[in-house]
Amino acid sequence: MAGEKVKIALRLVGIIIGGLFVYAGAVKIIEPVEFARDIDNYKMLPWRLGLFLALYLPWLEIFCGLALITRVLYRGGIFIVTTLMSLFIIGSIVAKARGLDVSCGCFGHASKYLNFSWHLVLDVALLLGLVVLWKCQSAARKPALGT
Repeated sequence: MAGEKVKIALRLVGIIIGGLFVYAGAVKIIEPVEFARDIDNYKMLPWRLGLFLALYLPWLEIFCGLALITRVLYRGGIFIVTTLMSLFIIGSIVAKARGLDVSCGCFGHASKYLNFSWHLVLDVALLLGLVVLWKCQSAARKPALGT
C-alpha cells in the first residue's frame, strides 16, 4: 500500500513538473523576441545564439514536459529538463554575482514579480523534484539481486 502511494506521488510530481515546462515553453513561443531579450540580459551568449535558443528552447521544454506527463521518452525528458534546470540555476547565480538584474521570464509576466531569492527557491525545488524522479526511475529499472 505504501509503495502504491509513493508511485502516485511520483506520478503527480512528474505531471506537475511536466505541466510547468509545457506552460513555460508555450509562453515563450508566443513572444520569442522577448525571450531572446531575457536570454541576452544574462550577458553570457552572443545575440544570434540567444535568438536561436529563444526559438528552439521553448519547443524542447514543451516536448520534454509532455514526456514527463505521458511517460513517452520519459528518461530522456527527465535528463534534458534536469540539465536545463541545472544550467539555468548556475547561469542565474553567475549573473547575480556579476551584479546583473535578470528576470528569467520563464512563466511570462507573472514570474517577473518574484525576486531573485524566490526564483532560486522555486528553481531548486523543481531541480530536486527532477532528481527524485530520476533516482526513482533509475532504481525501478535495476534488476533485483539474485535474479
